[in-house]
Amino acid sequence: MTDLPVIRLKPKANARAIRHGGPWVFANEVVTDRRTKAIAPGALAVLEDAGREALALVAANPGSKIIGRVLSLDVTEVIDRAWFAARLQKALDLRARLYDAPFYRLVHAEADGLPGLVIDRFGDTCVVQPNAAWLEMRLDDLTAALQEVTGVAHVLKNAGGRTRGLEGLDDVSGVLAGQAPEAALPVGMNGATYMADLTGGQKTGLFYDQRDNHAFAQRMVAPGARVLDVFSHVGGFGLAMLAAGAAQATLVDGSAPALDLAQAGAEAMGMADRLTLRHGDAFDVLTVLADEGATFDVVICDPPAFAPSKQALEAGLRAYERIARLAAPLVAEGGFLGLCSCSHAADLTAFRNASSRGIGRAGRRGALIRTGFAGPDHPLMPQLAESGYLKALFYRL
Repeated sequence: MTDLPVIRLKPKANARAIRHGGPWVFANEVVTDRRTKAIAPGALAVLEDAGREALALVAANPGSKIIGRVLSLDVTEVIDRAWFAARLQKALDLRARLYDAPFYRLVHAEADGLPGLVIDRFGDTCVVQPNAAWLEMRLDDLTAALQEVTGVAHVLKNAGGRTRGLEGLDDVSGVLAGQAPEAALPVGMNGATYMADLTGGQKTGLFYDQRDNHAFAQRMVAPGARVLDVFSHVGGFGLAMLAAGAAQATLVDGSAPALDLAQAGAEAMGMADRLTLRHGDAFDVLTVLADEGATFDVVICDPPAFAPSKQALEAGLRAYERIARLAAPLVAEGGFLGLCSCSHAADLTAFRNASSRGIGRAGRRGALIRTGFAGPDHPLMPQLAESGYLKALFYRL
């Protein structure tokens, strides 16, 4: 028995889903009486089924649509520094087997048994995104355990993103241990060098999830190829393809600081003379490139999430179709087009249909040669479709 507060499922709620590994309990699935509403955001609670049988130990937040995040099926488990260390060690063991250098996503939330937590590692520095109230309450234990397990000297907190707002949390980032780097850090992947801004950049500073898709894009590059990377951020696909032998890469992004970092990465690679930067709205730049009669051997479009929620799905799919329609005419005959989506609300079938429709509307025919996903440092939790958010489609036109 425990003295923790109780959250009880309604009679028609699916208790079996929790028993079989489901990670979330939604507010409309539980009895929200006064005692439930009085639970402090981030506090631990025991989840019971309608028959009052204990199901799981959960982190509760009555102010969130996700009222309970499953931490353990053992309701007596103690959530302390040692508990964090054990989960972090399992996560580290996987990454250490996958990668020969300490640059990867160390924790991918629910799929690593740490609901709402994202940690990206950059050598001796980790950037933590605590996207749930229970983590915010336990940052000291989390930080101490993280340093104990990994040996990193510096731990930064990134409080950006819409998820924290949904949990009722602030957007104040900071330093949890050590100090923030004074400049962008160089990160080597697939033979390219990327400059990661850990304090002022998007998300944690670099997107590790596309690593395997960057590697596939490199295989499409013939010697002397001209490539276009749209929504390039710090040069993800473009710099990878330069490293693979492309003669020239054009990068398009709406963020001037991101393009500056891409330029710095190209300079670190000794390839700045093969890089062209176009700052502006991607839709506008694609239209201008078409008007200029430009063509490329490989075109990649990796936009931000156009469909971040179910409410935005239809508009998002129209945007993905439009991107495909504008990009396809820029691909040389027999060339390759890569289209990506990080929208969890748009599943693979919907995204593929929108992309293929856009290619057809551009008057092009394409064979889909590869479907890619996030790398293995972003594991997918089978019971949580949202954890498999990234899709990458590669066509030969």
